[in-house]
Formats: sequence, structure tokens, C-alpha cells
Amino acid sequence: MCQYSSEDGFASDWHLVHLGSRAAGGAALVIMEASAVEARGRISPEDNGIWKDEHIPMLARIARFIRQQGAAPAIQLAHAGRKASTYRPWTGSGAVAPEAGGWQPVAPSAVAFQPDFAVPAELTGTDIEDIRAAFVAAARRALEAGFEVVELHFAHGYLAHEFLSPLSNFRTDEYGGPFENRIRFALETAKAVRAAWPERLPLFVRISATDWVEGGWDIGESVELARRLCGLGMDLIDCSSGGLAPQQKIPMAPGYQVPFAERIRRETGMRTGAVGLITTPRQADEIIERGQADVVLLAREFLRDPYFPLHAAKALGEAVEAPIQYRRAF
Repeated sequence: MCQYSSEDGFASDWHLVHLGSRAAGGAALVIMEASAVEARGRISPEDNGIWKDEHIPMLARIARFIRQQGAAPAIQLAHAGRKASTYRPWTGSGAVAPEAGGWQPVAPSAVAFQPDFAVPAELTGTDIEDIRAAFVAAARRALEAGFEVVELHFAHGYLAHEFLSPLSNFRTDEYGGPFENRIRFALETAKAVRAAWPERLPLFVRISATDWVEGGWDIGESVELARRLCGLGMDLIDCSSGGLAPQQKIPMAPGYQVPFAERIRRETGMRTGAVGLITTPRQADEIIERGQADVVLLAREFLRDPYFPLHAAKALGEAVEAPIQYRRAF
């Protein structure tokens, strides 16, 4: 979950305590928020970053603490594309002006996300190569910082998703038009990062399985994309949805995105992660028991309860492995 609490992309003590609390709370895997691979790829000026070597020391401190608590430290690598240079949620909405610290975003096509967002500059072929290289460099920094899992954030209307969806990609070159062209940026980036990220360490990809808009990216295309990503050595598809189009119609309900993880897992043999309105121990446990996904990933529930795994273990009758300093409370 983005914290919008960085300055010039630097993680802070807030991130250490925020993420460290979830590790101490029993999480098996702690994924740091979407971290920009270049400065113009931030959602807001306050986003976390991993675009320069100076970011590494604090990230390493965070990863080290997470590991000391018995959890695996992970990080999302991201580029916001046309949804960049916007205000953090509690400050305002829409585009941040240059005089207030904003910048012109970039995207596959020069079409704004919505009227109060900036019109992005259309990426050139050289720009695309540079961004792919930025993902690779960020993965190398993540490795140096001690992260054990990288997740490529290709969902929620950010850059890679903008290439995937015909609702945001109007290019006429090899990166636009038919399905094979629209998936090219995602596949090339995943392949390049896999070559730089050790084979012994997992590489996840987060996708939006559908745009929830007629004529947009859909679950059938997601299945085929997942099949291609599996062939490139990706280890898990994190199955979210939406975020690309303001007119999306999402049927919100507990576990509403789990069927995407289940279908991709069934039809491709790829490991999947289930997300979205998963809030109780029994609900999460049943997803795994039924074979609907290999992993359950929690976000908002962890904001509400950093110690969710400890409470879940107790609720499900499992041994509670609280930090030794806390065991008298459990």
C-alpha cells in the first residue's frame, strides 16, 4: 500500500516501522509499496523510489529488519505512466503543477487518464528502451538492498497496463494495435528483469485481470499473458483488476477478484496470488484449501491490523509464533 511519505524517493523511518510492524506481526512475506524506477514514474511527488543508488541504504535497513523477524522482504517495481504527477490522496486530486513539484508524465499514447490529469507525452522507441533499462537497474538495486522477492507492477492503469489495454494504447508501431503488440512492453520488461534477477529468487507480476469496461483488457487476454510470462520464468501472477478507466464498473464483494486467480492458475498452471476484500482468517484459508490460489495477499486488512497473522493463527487453531517480546500477550 502506497504511503505517500517519501521525499525525493527516499524511504524513511515511517517505512521502517510500518513494514517492520507487519513482519513482527507474523506475515510470511512483506511487500514494500510501488517504488518508482524513475523519478517521472512516481504517482505523486511523495512516492517511494528506487531509481538511484542513494536510495539503497535505507531500503537495505528495512529489508534487513523484515528478514530478522522471519519474513521475506519484497518490493514492487513500478512506473505510473499517465497516472503520474498527481496529488497524494489526503492533499488533493488531479495533476500537480510544475511550480508545485509536478512534471509531465509519459505514456504509450498522449491521452490523459481523466480531465484533471495531465496529458502525457507519447513515449518514443528510445524512451521505451530507457524505461525497460530503468526496471532492470531497479531490480539490481533491490538485490543489493537485500530484497528476496521482486514484484513487477503491471496493473491498476499504470504504465505497463496502459500498453496492454486498447482503451489507453492507440499506438500504430510495434507496441500498439493487436494483442501481440500490446503485450510487447510487458514481456520485454519481464524478460529483461528476469535476466538480471537471480533465478533462485522469486519474481512476481501484478496484473489487472480485467479493465471492467467493455472493449477493454479482459480475463481471456490475462490468461494468455500469464501463459507467456510463465514461459519467461515468472514465478507468480498477482491477480488484481481495474484502475485503467474512470468509467469502470466493479462489482465489489468479498473475494470478488479470487476467480481471476483461480482461472489463471487452472488454465496456465501458473502460481497465482489472490487479492481484494479478503478480510478474515477463514476466508483466506479456504481460498488456499480450495486450490483457488497459491498465495493470499492482504493490503487494507494489514493497515487495520498489523498483527493479522497472529490473530489468524489463533482463530484457525494453529501455533502462534509471536515475537518473544510479545508472547505474554498471546
